[in-house]
Amino acid sequence: MSTLANHAFIKMNGLGNEIVVVDMRASPTPIAADEARAAAQPTGAPYDQMMALYPPRTSGTDAYLRIYNSDGSAAGACGNGMRCVAELMFRETGKDTLTFETQAGLLNCWKGTAPLVSTVDMGKPRFAWNEIPLAEEFRDTRAIELQIGPIDKPILHSPSAVNMGNPHAVFWVDDVNAYDLGKIGPMLENHPMFPERANISLAHVGSRDHIVVRTWERGAGLTKACGSAACAVAVAAARLRRAERKVTVTLPGGNLMIEWRERDDHVLMTGPVEYEFEGQFDPALFKAGASP
Repeated sequence: MSTLANHAFIKMNGLGNEIVVVDMRASPTPIAADEARAAAQPTGAPYDQMMALYPPRTSGTDAYLRIYNSDGSAAGACGNGMRCVAELMFRETGKDTLTFETQAGLLNCWKGTAPLVSTVDMGKPRFAWNEIPLAEEFRDTRAIELQIGPIDKPILHSPSAVNMGNPHAVFWVDDVNAYDLGKIGPMLENHPMFPERANISLAHVGSRDHIVVRTWERGAGLTKACGSAACAVAVAAARLRRAERKVTVTLPGGNLMIEWRERDDHVLMTGPVEYEFEGQFDPALFKAGASP
């Protein structure tokens, strides 16, 4: 019997970034990649990321989180998903601040000033080529040598690269809607330059405090919002001195407030979440041959 068969879930979203939360604390069994992939089927609970809540592993933390993309692969961080989990835990515990352990490290969350709004400390960005990681050495990852299209007239070129819990590549454009990201995204996500694949973002800096972004999310595809991508874009823009360290990032699903805090270089993301519905996974999803 699958770990997720008949298991309860809560469907939420952060700016349209589809999130499923499963509470595994009572029976902390790891979820296999094929189970996570099967759960995301149209007849299951389609999601961009699944947030699996486990008992704390480290003293002083409130829970350990495993994060899965809809293709079953693991994600190091998911800012929108973190806010969804935090909202549930705020209600459960009555706390105003929480600390979660993830593959990307310890992340702190605290309640915002409005209902269903919270802030996540996404930690420090990483810029070294082997920390992102990239397949070859670049001393300056603010712009790496990568392009698609003709050599003399590339469609996209010279992205900024940064690790924000996940690998990110940011291409600077005049119009984020002028490109077929559904076609370009998979090719770039799996480009040999990115040994662990990468999230691919198109970003337009409208002003010193406003950036528009579309993202092809590693392991999930086109998304209405990717929190770690919003953070990566904001940091990359500040590194290039195209924007301030505190900006509004507009995604197809809405706005996130991103601050790359000067005193400790931590990236803070503030935004809303929504509840959608609760349910249980049908065991038929996990039978042999049921998964696409």
